[in-house]
Amino acid sequence: MTIACPGITDGAFLQSVLAFVDCQAQTLGSQGYLALSAPGSPLSLLLTGLLTLFVAFFGYRMLFGEAPAVRDGVLALVKIGIVLALATSWAAYRTLAYDVAFHGPAELVAGIGAPAGLPGATGGMGVRLELVDDALIELGRLGNGPAVAIRTGVEGQQVVTPVPQEPPSIFGSFALGTARLVYLTATIAAFASVRLVAGLLLALGPLFIAFLLFEGTRSLFEGWIRALAAAAIGAIAVTVLLGVELALLEPWLADLIARREAQLSIGGGAATELLVVALAFALALLAGLGMAARLVLGFRLPSAWRTAPAQMIAGWRGGETFAPSIRSPRETHVPAAQLSRAAAVAEAVTHVQRREMAAQQVVAASGPPGRAMTAGTSGRDIPPPAPAPLGQSHRRRAQGRVSASAGRRDSNG
Repeated sequence: MTIACPGITDGAFLQSVLAFVDCQAQTLGSQGYLALSAPGSPLSLLLTGLLTLFVAFFGYRMLFGEAPAVRDGVLALVKIGIVLALATSWAAYRTLAYDVAFHGPAELVAGIGAPAGLPGATGGMGVRLELVDDALIELGRLGNGPAVAIRTGVEGQQVVTPVPQEPPSIFGSFALGTARLVYLTATIAAFASVRLVAGLLLALGPLFIAFLLFEGTRSLFEGWIRALAAAAIGAIAVTVLLGVELALLEPWLADLIARREAQLSIGGGAATELLVVALAFALALLAGLGMAARLVLGFRLPSAWRTAPAQMIAGWRGGETFAPSIRSPRETHVPAAQLSRAAAVAEAVTHVQRREMAAQQVVAASGPPGRAMTAGTSGRDIPPPAPAPLGQSHRRRAQGRVSASAGRRDSNG
């Protein structure tokens, strides 16, 4: 479904451009999301494949003997639920992302700008910006007025007084036209940047939401959240700064036009002053957008979302799940990075001695009493028996037989 946005209206250039940009941004965000999340679309197939891989990897870890903790299982279910809810349901996506990015800034500006009396804080910003542009056009038509002021003296004679003029500048008579040029450019560029960027990010939302599943692509989802937050905060900054600019220009331009309609001169300095104000607020709008971008760089996902997968992978690679070792309940280990080399060697020797003593106790408990005594008293310090000479390891006994029948046979023989 194609939604036609209104075009440029004659006599209301600025207002019609801002309305067109706002309509186009909202249409891009909504229709782009609906096209990407539709069943059978390429992104829908990609999302199905990513969910299948995520569940398969989780199942393989359990198949290989790695039992996930309760926190890991809950985080996995939460991620699947977030991805399915935001990437496939327009109602949930509109409430949590679309309305927050497009309508949230206006509500915040109304809450903080209305008590301060900022023009356009409660609505009608585009109309009032257009009125300022019309005032600049009218002031350019009326001009600066005569170079001299004529007044009536005490005796009824006319006194001619020259009007103070500003020093020559590079703009000269083009200052007022340049001021209008800067005003229009800064207003349209600042408004279009935050609205169109928000619309593009919302249209690509299902793609970046799917990146939440895996550790390697989670930074893309985090960057998408940052960019969307920067667009929303930038919209607040732009609206507030434009309201401050309106509060300054509206009464000033009304006074200048009233003086010219009364055939009074405004001098040549007013045009340059308007140009300076337009340039200053253009730089302020740029600084506001930069502030919004810098502010969202501090956003990070909760630490549990980042450390839990890393801990599971580290334990899997270390073999703790597949080859568990038998440790004494009182045995504690300090990470090797926190020990010196000598302390690490001493700890390793201590562990080896403890394992040998435990093994000897097991052997002593399972054997006969005499063997247990021997095993209990023997240690590593007792030297082994000397090897027998070559050819004598299986020599005949010189000692007589110990049985009675064998002894009688030997005595009778």
